[in-house]
Amino acid sequence: MNDTNIQDIPKIHTEIIRKSEEIGFTMPSDLYVGSFLKTLIASKPNGRFLEIGTGIGLSLSWMIEGMDAESKLISVDNDQELISIATSYFGGDDRVEVICKDGADWIKNYTGLKFDLIFADAWPGKYSEIDGVLDLVKVGGFYIIDDMTKQPNWPDGHEDNVVELTAYLEQREDLQLTKMNWSTGLIMAVKK
Repeated sequence: MNDTNIQDIPKIHTEIIRKSEEIGFTMPSDLYVGSFLKTLIASKPNGRFLEIGTGIGLSLSWMIEGMDAESKLISVDNDQELISIATSYFGGDDRVEVICKDGADWIKNYTGLKFDLIFADAWPGKYSEIDGVLDLVKVGGFYIIDDMTKQPNWPDGHEDNVVELTAYLEQREDLQLTKMNWSTGLIMAVKK
């Protein structure tokens, strides 16, 4: 098996990479994570999806490609410049709502329906507001986090946060957990 042969890369992907380089955005999502998200989302027709940490929209491009016509996706980030760029790419898709707001505030104040998949790619929803975000996952829904193996851009001491988060997720009885030493290090949890 050749896991480097990634199929069906979103058409917009090259443009988003170009824009990332142009503005000096150094935290783009991994191709493997994108392919994984697209596949999981495709398993949830008429699904509701949440991304916390839009960034410039790389993961979002994969997630959208996995969605069917009846699915809905909310993506939240607190960086107005990045949200403006992501909105320029995806704002015309009525299945997608891109929100510029602090992720922790958004999680605390959200009162809508639960989600079939949440991709937490920012501090809120991963290292803070974890109980709040896990409450938003439907039974049978996925909670996905990446960057769980040491990354070059980690600040000193961040590894302790990863160890603490992993231990917390492992002890929760309402999650079925799989830890993957693949891509940037993934944890996939399913709500029981």
